[in-house]
Amino acid sequence: MTTEDQIQAYINTLPDAKRTDMETLHTTILQLLPGCTLWFLDGKNDEGKVVSNPNIGYGDLTMQLAGGKTREFYRIGLSGNTTGISVYIMGIDDKKYLAETYGTTIGKASVTGYCIKFKTLKDINIEVLKAAILFGAEQ
Repeated sequence: MTTEDQIQAYINTLPDAKRTDMETLHTTILQLLPGCTLWFLDGKNDEGKVVSNPNIGYGDLTMQLAGGKTREFYRIGLSGNTTGISVYIMGIDDKKYLAETYGTTIGKASVTGYCIKFKTLKDINIEVLKAAILFGAEQ
C-alpha cells in the first residue's frame, strides 16, 4: 500500500465531521507544500502496540538526537484525536514562537511549542493556520 493509500485509508476511518476537516487540511497542506515528501505513521511501535495517534507527515526534517545521532522525520504533521485535530510544526528552536505569533489570532485553539490543537476547523482562522504551516515548512 502506498503512503497516499495509507493516508486515505486512515482519513476514511474517522467520523464524518472530523474526516471532512482532515480531508480539507490534507488538501490545503498539499497545496501549500507542493511536491513535499509524504509520511504516514500508524501510531504503533516495533512490536505492533499502539503508542500514539496515527499521523500524516509532510516535508523532511533531520532531527538531532542524543549522542550525535540523527533521525529523519516530517516537518509538518496532522493527526485526528479524541478531542479534535492536532497540527504539529516540528523543528522550531524557539518553543514560545508559535504561541506568541499565532496563539492570539488563530481562534479557539491550544498552541504550544510545536502543536496547534483545535476541535474543528470552524473554531479557527484557517489563514492563520496556513501562515503557521508555511513558517514551519521554511525552517
